[in-house]
This record gives sequence, structure tokens and C-alpha cells, in this order.
Amino acid sequence: MRASQQLKYAIYGVFDLAYHGADRPVAIQEIGLRQAIPVRYLEQIFQKLRRGGLVSSKRGPGGGYQLARPASQISLADVITVVQGALLARPEEGARHCAESPDFVWELIRADMSGALESRTIADLCREAADRGIERAAAEPAMYQI
Repeated sequence: MRASQQLKYAIYGVFDLAYHGADRPVAIQEIGLRQAIPVRYLEQIFQKLRRGGLVSSKRGPGGGYQLARPASQISLADVITVVQGALLARPEEGARHCAESPDFVWELIRADMSGALESRTIADLCREAADRGIERAAAEPAMYQI
């Protein structure tokens, strides 16, 4: 399975909310800046994540996105499914094969991948990041005065 750029950015964005968000709405510009993701593209991805029930949004001053449920209840499989659909697309049915072809291999691979991705949560990624010494952002967004 090759991860698309959109999937990579979705995982980074959800991780950012969990790791740096401190249970407050985070502006999409903050996430884009920290994760080096173009904001316009990130907005499109977060709309998918919102429709998929992984994040919620708040409008207005102090608004932004936050996780819709605890990071321990969001698996990598959830993010993948919301962003790109199935974890592993089955090869084309019209593809040439013979009666002795092991077509069952795709179900086995899908089951193994699903198990691995469903068992790894966003909270697991946050623990790993902390263990690796990735610094957390300040709890409060930067205030700018003119």
C-alpha cells in the first residue's frame, strides 16, 4: 500500500491536533505551519475528516478544529478509511487469472493490515512522539498585537 500525499497530511493533521491541541480548537494555519502543509489543501482534508466524524470545528475568534473523540479512540484505520475509503483496494475483477490463482491472498493481506492499523491509535503516536523528544507547542496560541 502506497500512502497518498492526502493521507499523509491527514495523519499529520490529526496527530497535530492530538499532540499540540491541548483540548482546544486549533487554527488550520497553525497546523499547516507546524506540519509544513499548504493551508488550502489542509482545509480540504479537514472537511473530509469533519464529515467522517474524526474532528469537529468551531467558528469565530478562538475557533479552529479539535478531535471529535479522544485520541485513544481514533485509529490509523479510521483516518485511512475517511480519507481514501478501503484500506486495500482489491485488484480489478476483470484482470486475467486462472482457476488456480490464489485470489484469497487479498483478503488475507487486508485482514492483516486492518488489524495492524486498527490497533494503532493517535494516542499511540502521541506517546511515541513524546518518547522521541518531539517538543509540544505552547498550550495557548501566540497572541499578536499591533
